[in-house]
Amino acid sequence: MRYDMPTEIVCAQMISFDLDDNVVSNIVFTGGCNGNLKAISKLVDGWTVEKIEQYLLGNLCGRKPTSCADQLARAVRKAYEQEKKGA
Repeated sequence: MRYDMPTEIVCAQMISFDLDDNVVSNIVFTGGCNGNLKAISKLVDGWTVEKIEQYLLGNLCGRKPTSCADQLARAVRKAYEQEKKGA
């Protein structure tokens, strides 16, 4: 299923991705640091929700309490939990 998840406190405004069971693919950030976010999207394509959380959850951007990578980890977890509730 395709998800469009808004972000908080970061430069990217939205993260879109496909979630198939717990595998995340086709990640697209709207806004933010284009080159860096394209690289993250390519690197984690096909990873599970758990693996994305393991590597990206808690990464910070400067003095912000989050980052685009952290927001991705939070977004995929939220989408996964929503799918579990709907199943």
